[in-house]
Amino acid sequence: MNALQQRLVAFDVSLYYLCFGTCRSPVMPIVSRLISKLGNGGLYLAIGLLVALFELESGADFLITGLLLFAIELPVYIFLKKTIKRDRPCDHFEDVTPQITPSDKFSLPSGHAAAAFVFATALTYYYPSLMLPAYGVASLIALSRVFLGVHYPTDILAGAALGLGSAVIGLNLI
Repeated sequence: MNALQQRLVAFDVSLYYLCFGTCRSPVMPIVSRLISKLGNGGLYLAIGLLVALFELESGADFLITGLLLFAIELPVYIFLKKTIKRDRPCDHFEDVTPQITPSDKFSLPSGHAAAAFVFATALTYYYPSLMLPAYGVASLIALSRVFLGVHYPTDILAGAALGLGSAVIGLNLI
């Protein structure tokens, strides 16, 4: 590892500890768990189905587009996760106790961040007035993963970039 990479890793770890240290407040793990659960996936499908049923103008298009965008993002996410194999901070540092049990062993990229940013981009494409709340919630979902001790900040940045990139590619295809 060269000097620049060492500095980046050191910065990432320092930022991780700063964020994770915030979680020592008794309310933060509870709030972070609730926010993180918003990004588990089921809510995206439920919202998509509800919008398709009740928003007659472009609801069905929103659902189909969302499914396409997730179909682009998910295989890339799985490929990167299996290829990079970065240990989660809770598995790397002895002084870190995660506030949740992660769904898999590796941390880069964050799937929660990727999915949240895919959904926020699809929502914003069809409903531009929802841009601030959509990306605000996506950012909170991503940050909650650091507060819970299962991702480094660069994991969520990579996940957000993956989600945005997948969404832009998908939207350009349609």
